Amino acid sequence: MALTKIQKQKIIEDLKEKASKQKAMVFADFTGLKVKDLSNLRKELRASENELKVVKKTLLGLALKEKKIEIENEKLKGEIAVIFGFKDELSPAKIIYQFSQGNPNLKILGSFFGNKFQNAEETIILAKLPTRNELLSELVATISAPMSQFVNVLQGNIKGLICVLAKVKT
Repeated sequence: MALTKIQKQKIIEDLKEKASKQKAMVFADFTGLKVKDLSNLRKELRASENELKVVKKTLLGLALKEKKIEIENEKLKGEIAVIFGFKDELSPAKIIYQFSQGNPNLKILGSFFGNKFQNAEETIILAKLPTRNELLSELVATISAPMSQFVNVLQGNIKGLICVLAKVKT
């Protein structure tokens, strides 16, 4: 059923509002994806403060043009879903990438990070990056490693002394 002009205007206004609040947008082709899988993906995205919207390319183009976001519609093929990331820049890309690994019908087409359109390959590279918490834990482990090794060396001398004293006692 065709959308009326008023319905289209509401969709464009909604997209403009979401585009102004977003930190990142990921574009995906969901052609052939089952409704159940799409619903599961929406739930997973909603849990991490992201939102998936199924839109027509022309309406998306109009909404993004008014927000001065340049995206070439030729790069967006198939049925388009836009995933808006409101809290974190990388979480929508990570979730979509992980979901696409189990569902080959979902294809990442690109993303919009930091006022620049990223193609699918660049988006997948960004999705594979470790999270901020993972990087911080690696940093803490790297910083604490020399101290913990020094403590182990000092304990080794004490353990050795205890072993020698135990053998002398017997």
